[in-house]
Amino acid sequence: MLQVYGIDALVRIISHIAFIYLTFWALGSLRIDHFFKAYQTTQVRMVIVLFSIVIGYQASFFFLEVIALCRNIFLSGLS
Repeated sequence: MLQVYGIDALVRIISHIAFIYLTFWALGSLRIDHFFKAYQTTQVRMVIVLFSIVIGYQASFFFLEVIALCRNIFLSGLS
């Protein structure tokens, strides 16, 4: 039973990192730094990184929750 928890934790970590990376990649295409010419570019990049973490985590949580709900539906249907 402990192996299942380890695999679940590994899947969650990989999912969070993947969605954060995808969000960072997507936000990079918006060229948000052009709107903030008065601020330093490092500050703008930090805001983009923080937004990527927040949005990526929420997207990953949604994805994992949908998978868990589907798994519960299929397991309850087998009983």
